[in-house]
Amino acid sequence: MSKIPNLQTLRGISELKYVNADNVTRYRAIMRYVYQQYQKLNYWLKPEQIYEGLMEWNVQKNYTLEQCQIDLAQLADWGNLTPQHDGERAVTVEEYLRKKYRYLLTPYSIEIERMLESLESIRGYGGSLEPTLFDTIADTLFKIRENAGIYELGKALEYWKKLFNSFQTLHEASVDYIASLQTGMAENLMVTDAFLLYKDSITHYLQDFIQALQRRSYKIEGNLNQITAGVRELFLNAVADDEWRIPKLEQLLPKEQYLDELQDKWSSLSRWFLGDQNSISDSVLLERATKEAIVKVVRSAVRIQDKKRSSISRKNDLDYLGKWFYETPDIDTSHKLSAFVFGLFHARHLQGEDSRGSDSKEMSMWQESAIPRTIRSRSRKRNERQDTVAAINNSALKEQFRKAFLIKQKQELKFLIQMVDVGEICISELEPIKEITRLQLLGWISRCNASANYSFQTSEGIKIELVHPPNKERALLLCEDGKLELLNYRCKFMVINHKAWSQQVAWFYEL
Repeated sequence: MSKIPNLQTLRGISELKYVNADNVTRYRAIMRYVYQQYQKLNYWLKPEQIYEGLMEWNVQKNYTLEQCQIDLAQLADWGNLTPQHDGERAVTVEEYLRKKYRYLLTPYSIEIERMLESLESIRGYGGSLEPTLFDTIADTLFKIRENAGIYELGKALEYWKKLFNSFQTLHEASVDYIASLQTGMAENLMVTDAFLLYKDSITHYLQDFIQALQRRSYKIEGNLNQITAGVRELFLNAVADDEWRIPKLEQLLPKEQYLDELQDKWSSLSRWFLGDQNSISDSVLLERATKEAIVKVVRSAVRIQDKKRSSISRKNDLDYLGKWFYETPDIDTSHKLSAFVFGLFHARHLQGEDSRGSDSKEMSMWQESAIPRTIRSRSRKRNERQDTVAAINNSALKEQFRKAFLIKQKQELKFLIQMVDVGEICISELEPIKEITRLQLLGWISRCNASANYSFQTSEGIKIELVHPPNKERALLLCEDGKLELLNYRCKFMVINHKAWSQQVAWFYEL
């Protein structure tokens, strides 16, 4: 289940305004220069330093220091820069009151510039398939389970970073790599002869990853299943304690909220490998996608090879083969040559009535009498005109089927009305029932067991819920066609759609 965001996380991000503002070139140049200085450990910068850096880049002609200060003030208003009053060089009171500032990047701006810097280097989906990450995840889970809540100082946080970073890298890199095989560029490459050079390497690469996924995912699933809720809580609490031991001057999240985030990340990791009641695991989906990618690669290579073969002339080969057949001394040698060249021909199975004249096992099939079989002509000529036959009137048969259907539906609706009136009943409390009622009841039980919450809603607007008996108690269901032993289920019947149910009840009493 996805985490519900609070209103604070859904606010407008004013820090992104400089990316699409009117003077975007100047704003982005300032932010990129300040970010580069930040990476060089030059945190607080004065307007003069920033202006000199921009002039070296020659971003805009006739750019003045006053314009640079105005741009810096605008970026500070948007929350990209943190201004601080600079009074170092002030000699007089007037100089001090002019409010000279120096500027520092805000955390939001640092992440934005990092994102923009990474976007500039993107040339496709990229990604990779790294089977070794499965071993890293499995070994880390084993250490967490082996220590059982007793960790040295800093070890829990180390395990957590190693575990979640490996999982995140595995998920993102594998999804990106599979997506790269679906792009238009990949589609265009897969229809060219050059793709045959990559076919074997890509196929082996995907096959190795699938083998690693199949062999090592069970190890991860086993460790996750063996880590109990208590061990997991002790581990996550140890991670939070290690994180809180790191001295930080900035304000941190509340410890309870940090624990909730750790719990959500652990749940996502567990759901990726184990799945949940409503869906299969992402590891299974990744395995399917990888297999589909292998099939796609192989099919593309086969199509290219078939296309190349179809364009090759076989005239000389066939001419040589014809001369070879012509020079064979007898029919038996020709049969052997045909078997080597063309292989077995497709067999034709003709069905007929087997009327043997003798039961002797030693009689050869060639001595049996022939079975006549009329074969339809494949000629393109039109067949002889046949006399038309009047359409058969099936109105009486249709009316018979309709009456039988209404009787069956009325019996099923009658039993459902009885159950809704009762509200709740066990299998052992049912009186002897008819065959059609037994099939209806077993259909309800089957649909409930197939549902995650053991309930479903009928077309009549009734919710049927199934409660499993404690200790797997069994009961005997008496039917007109015999006795059936099954679990002593308790069935609950609730009206959900009152309008639809009222219409069905009214229709029942009208019949």
